[in-house]
Amino acid sequence: METPGSQSSLHRANLERVVRAVRLAGSLTQAEIARTTGLSAATVSNIVRELKDGGTVEVTPTSAGGRRARAVSLSGDAGIVIGVDFGHTHLRVAVGNLAHQVLAEESEPLDVDASATQGFDRAEELVNRLIAATGVDESKIAGVGLGVPGPIDGESGTLGSTAILPGWTGSKPAEEMRGRLGVPVHVDNDANLGALGELVWGSGRGVRDLAYIKVSSGVGAGLVIDGKIYRGPGGTAGEIGHITLDESGPVCRCGNRGCLETFAAARYVLPLLQPSHGPDLTMEGMVRLARDGDPGCRRVIADVGRHIGSGVANLCNLLNPSRVVLGGDLAEAGELVLGPIRESVGRYAIPSAARQLSVLPGALGGRAEVLGALALALSEMGDSTLLDGALTAATPAFT
Repeated sequence: METPGSQSSLHRANLERVVRAVRLAGSLTQAEIARTTGLSAATVSNIVRELKDGGTVEVTPTSAGGRRARAVSLSGDAGIVIGVDFGHTHLRVAVGNLAHQVLAEESEPLDVDASATQGFDRAEELVNRLIAATGVDESKIAGVGLGVPGPIDGESGTLGSTAILPGWTGSKPAEEMRGRLGVPVHVDNDANLGALGELVWGSGRGVRDLAYIKVSSGVGAGLVIDGKIYRGPGGTAGEIGHITLDESGPVCRCGNRGCLETFAAARYVLPLLQPSHGPDLTMEGMVRLARDGDPGCRRVIADVGRHIGSGVANLCNLLNPSRVVLGGDLAEAGELVLGPIRESVGRYAIPSAARQLSVLPGALGGRAEVLGALALALSEMGDSTLLDGALTAATPAFT
């Protein structure tokens, strides 16, 4: 029996620290593990050897700073996680292992505004289809990360705001999918998952404080503070789309006037171009035309960028992030939108905060949210099962 403060409990705690660090990062050198966990190099070396003997981790040769090193990652067959992303117009599902390798991924059209039940049905079907296609052992599914385009109450798990997803109001997505799939399900809004995806795999790597701005049918932000997603007590932190820019502006779906969303979201922006470009123009099409030199599309995108920059300046003054990552279709416009964002930040943000900020396009495109869902499942799973094999494979040399 392990007792608090005993040699065995200390060893167990050190094992958990190493496994958690590797699980969250995907792959780390032993030197990086030591820096991340605060353990000595000798302790890390002993623990990695023990975990390798137990089949929990894999060690491969690599290089770091021009020197030979050993990269440590969780074993590819140690477990499986699933990511589910409900977008406003699509459903995307990915299956990955604990070594951060995506084994299968598929997307299909879905009108998420129509019905929660329909969305859950389609998600269940797609998850089961991908599991069958990859041939993974269902008993190794450690958890599911689930993203929805709306605020989730952190205590009840209920999706709120009738203005955003009227067909889903009052539903409990995690509870619903857990009942269907029989495994732990963790839910968050799509902007938070986009932030998490970019933090782990994309343009946010290496920073501890960032904001991920997603512009599509709405405008939202995922906030990372000191390496962790900040949600707020009601799950509504990051609703940058409802910062007021003009008290006499258009009425927003939230009921207020002149929100940032009414100057930047697709549903408000695209009608500006309908007289010249027709009613079927999409955000993706507008960006493509702008990149090809269309003056009207370029003007609208520049205006949108300046409005987004005003919201980003407010974030800078309040939270002082070191990086802002722009996601969604608009990010494909590159400097056509990033330049105006930086211009507004330079004009409205505190100079010291503006100087420290970098504004980048997302590296993951439309995959940011589903990869963030995988990262959410990875971050929420426990390490007990992973450690059982290591602890029984050999008698540990306590460190």
